[in-house]
Order: sequence, then C-alpha cells, then structure tokens
Amino acid sequence: MLPASRFSCKAHRCIRALTTVPTEHAAPQLYTSIQRRTCSSASRITTHYTIHPREKDSRWEGVEMERFGDEADVVIVGGGPAGLSAAIRLKQLANEHEKELRVCVVEKAPQIGAHTLSGACLEPSALFELFPDWKERGAPLHTPVTEDIFSIFTEKHRIPIPILPGLPMQNHGNYLVRLGNLVRWLGEQAEELGVELYPGYAAAEVLFHEDGSVKGIATNDVGIAKDGSPKDVFERGMELHAKVTLFGEGCHGHLAKQLYKQFNLRENCEPQTYAIGLKELWMIDEKKWKPGRAEHSVGWPLNRHTYGGSFVYHLNEGEPLVALGFVVGLDYSNPYLSPFREFQRWKHHPFVSSTLEGGQRIAYGARALNEGGFQSIPKLTFPGGLLIGCSPGFMNVPKIKGTHTAMKSGMLAAEAIFPKVTAESLDSETAGIHVHEYAENLKSSWVWKELYSVRNIRPSFHNYFGLYGGMVYTGIFYWIFRGKEPWTLKHCGLDAHQLKPAKECTPIEYPKPDGKISFDLLSSVALSGTNHEGDQPPHLTLKDDGVPVARNLAIYDGPEQRFCPAGVYEYVPVETGDGMRLQINAQNCVHCKTCDIKDPSQNINWVVPEGGGGPAYNGM
Repeated sequence: MLPASRFSCKAHRCIRALTTVPTEHAAPQLYTSIQRRTCSSASRITTHYTIHPREKDSRWEGVEMERFGDEADVVIVGGGPAGLSAAIRLKQLANEHEKELRVCVVEKAPQIGAHTLSGACLEPSALFELFPDWKERGAPLHTPVTEDIFSIFTEKHRIPIPILPGLPMQNHGNYLVRLGNLVRWLGEQAEELGVELYPGYAAAEVLFHEDGSVKGIATNDVGIAKDGSPKDVFERGMELHAKVTLFGEGCHGHLAKQLYKQFNLRENCEPQTYAIGLKELWMIDEKKWKPGRAEHSVGWPLNRHTYGGSFVYHLNEGEPLVALGFVVGLDYSNPYLSPFREFQRWKHHPFVSSTLEGGQRIAYGARALNEGGFQSIPKLTFPGGLLIGCSPGFMNVPKIKGTHTAMKSGMLAAEAIFPKVTAESLDSETAGIHVHEYAENLKSSWVWKELYSVRNIRPSFHNYFGLYGGMVYTGIFYWIFRGKEPWTLKHCGLDAHQLKPAKECTPIEYPKPDGKISFDLLSSVALSGTNHEGDQPPHLTLKDDGVPVARNLAIYDGPEQRFCPAGVYEYVPVETGDGMRLQINAQNCVHCKTCDIKDPSQNINWVVPEGGGGPAYNGM
C-alpha cells in the first residue's frame, strides 16, 4: 500500500479504522465434519446482511453506520492483469500529457497477485504494447515455449496429435509463466507510475448517483460476528467515488453480477458458460525436467460429452518446477462428477505419472474460467462505469488464454476514459460519465477479431460425437477457413441448468488417493494457504436455507459437495432426529465462484468476505 498521506483526512481515518481488525494468514483453518457438532441444527446457515437486512435486526439499533468517503478520478476494482493494465495505461497517458490524474485500485487479496491463478501460457502481445521494454524492466517471463505436445488420452495410452501451423494450440512465441508473479510485477510498475494500490480491501457494494449512474464503490464492513451481529470493533467500510469506475473483478465477479441486472447488460448476448480449472505446482526429478515444454491433452478420464482438458508446463525458474492443471466445462450433466477427483485420477495416466513420480507437490488452487467467448460478451459500458478483463469474459477458449485479451481490454478502456476524465469541461448527461467509446474501440481491436474467429469452436462440442465432433469442426472451419463461416453456433444455456437428476445418472467410483501422485481434498486446500477470519458471517450465502436439502440433495444428491474444489459444502446428519443438513465451511473457500455458477437451484450467492481473506497463492 502507498503511504496513507495520499488519502484525505477522512479517508485516512477510515483506512486506519479498517486495519484494526487484521486477518491472519499464518495458520490456515480447514473446517471438516469434525467441527460440525458445534453448530445447532436450529441456527441459520446464512446470516449475511444481504439476506437478512440490518434494518430489521434489533441488534443493530443505535450502531453508527456513517461511512467516510474519498474521491479519485478513476477507481478500479480488481488488481489483476486487466485492472493493473488499465491503471498503468492511464498513468502513462497522464504523464505523456502532463495531467494530474488520481487512479486507485482496490484488491481483496492481502497482496497483489495473491488471488491470481492461471496455467499460464502467456501470449505476450498486450505486454509488448504496454511495456515495449518489458525485458529491460525485469518482467518475470523466463520460459519461452520450445516444444508443443498435444494428445488424446485413453485410459492407458496416448494418441499424439500434430499441431499444425495456425491451430489455436500452437504456442510458438509464447511464454510459460507463473501469473501471480507477473501480476505482482505489474503492481510494482503501477506504483512507480503513481497508481494507488489498496490490497486487502474488498469492494462490497456499488454506489449510485441519484440519476442512477455509478458513483463508485464501498469497501466491506469489518467486525461482524458469525451470527450477523456487530462486534465491539465493528467499523464501516469506506466509500471511493470516481468519475468512472472500472470493474475488473475476474470471472463471475460479485459486483458485476449486480451490474448485469441493474443495467440489463446481458439483454443482447447469450448466457455466460464456464469451466473450473484446478492447478498444482510440483518439484520434479531434474532428469525429467524439460524447460519450455508445453503439454496439452483431451480425452480420458472425461467422456466424450464432458468438455475439458489438461496441461503440463515445464517452467524454467532455476529449479525443476512443473505446473499442471485440469479443466472441466461446467456444462456437464452428471451430478456425481467431481472435478477435483477427475484431476487426481488424470495424474495417474502413464504419460503424466511418469513425470511426477519421485516429485513433490508444493501448491494447489482452483478458479472458474469464462468459456462463453464472443457470443456471451455483455454490454460493456453504462453510466459511470465499464467492464474489463475476465469480468465480462474475453478468454480465447481453444487457446486456453485470456491474459493477453484481458490486459488489452484494460488498456483500451484507459485510452477511452482518459480524454473524458481530464477534459476541462465535459457535457455529460449523467453524473457518472458514460464512456461509449470503450466498446467501439474494443470492436475495432485485435481482441474482437480474435474472439470472433474462434466463436464456434466451444459450442461445436455439443453434438452426438462430443469431443471428437468438435475437433473435426475445428480442423475444417478454423484451420481451413479461419472462422469465416457465415453462422454463429449457440451455447446450451446456463451451466446450472445442465445437471440431470441423480436417478438418471450413474454414480462415479473414484479410486482412493495414494498420497504420492493423487491426494485428498483437505490436504490439497492446505497447500493453497487459504484462511478467513472465522468469526464473520459466511460469504457463501443462501437465498433460502431450506433449498439445499429439499431440492439439491433430494433431486441431485447434493452436487455442491462434489463440484466445490475446497470442501466448503458438506451434507451432515442433523444433531437430533433423522435427516441431513447442509454445513458450509466458509473458511476453506478459495474464491473460485464455482458454487455460484453451478448450483442447480441458483440459490447460492457468493459475496466478498472481509478483505485479505481467501487463498494465499505464491506465483500461481
């Protein structure tokens, strides 16, 4: 964080107050069924004020609810590749034109990059544009791709597939990176330019002017007990007002969900579709280490109708590190499927296990990915704000890359915003400036062209032949015609609506982890460094506490206990009498948002916990 002197006096007092309730990250608290007896079956599962308003709660009577406020020219929510690229580009332009411009970035992670997780194979085009001298500046891109391998897996064998020039999986010129390290480096460049970074402060609320335009954001309150009552140390969050607010929260952002409804931003696009990506870092035998090798596979252990794939990246970081991961499309239909356990099973394929044997797993994490592509891009601008990066979803799915498009979207947003916020006199119809030019610039950029050309690859997998039909379609219409076919395929609707009732599906028997190649869930979550203040309302909120047992468990056999990659959801016996209840172990949450996306009842609403909580990834 930059010195507090950059704040106004009121903001300084607010920041000081917020920091009186620190979040410890030294000892992750992983909650399991061992702790379940401490909860009364009569108690509420959800105690968050977004479900149970404070105005109706007598415990909040007389509590001081005033919030201090501060003003900036531009406020950016999310310190990821898109948000930081936007902030950097804004300050570059301000310096070039000798303009004073206050840019503030709020980030819920305790440090910049601590919540960042990606493969990642980086296409460096946007980085070149942002910093042509990135090598001289010491950007942490140490591993150029030197070898590409693509395979179809059967249970015991591998079918090699040639990567022809022009296919999406060709990675010549790209870099294998630890994205969290790159994001941390971008944060350092932003600070040098004068951007104000505020890690550990979660944006919890969108603020609006009286005319309905966005006014800014409010950070979350702290000092609230698990039962929803105020603690003695309760403090309100602070307000940050801006001429324009950029929302770059990442995939399925908490505030972006509100904005979609408030401004009807999805009126003319298809619903977003998603995947969950799970990742591990391993230290392997140096004899098996091949720096620069990028391996990708499809097929086993998934069936042909379940979209997904894997990666193994050999990093050149001075020690024999490999990053490996498994991606499962969240439009799968079998409620018995567990993405985490599919990942663990995949590692036992001979082509993968031969690399890992004798090695040591050192990190684990998971996050959701946007897979809707071109068809699912919402309206990007509205009075007072705009959407950037993975929040609206600019991922190139067949490439499995979205960092370069996210960064470029942030840069284009900055270039559209700058003349508006620095104009001496601006005739704006609303109090919050509506920057229409951003969407127009994006549609004229290489981002739009790239996403349009691959728009049909992901939905082409929805056919009788599944994976194999999609691969044939890609070979014909992308490799030969470069995506110029005169039609656009559609997705199948919300991922939450794709699950079949459990009685129509076959349970999946997963092998037990061996503790050498495959592992159990809780030991995996421990490697993510995840921790939250335990005495706060669970941030995994339920619109109706009765729905999980009455519908999800009764019809779908409780799929949330399988699609969550962190053991947050458990169905456990009630303390008295017969039956089951849902237990939410919110301390385990790695902030992937999968539950909010895949819940078949759409009853789960993920909101931000106290700032600084969550995973503590180190270069993931």
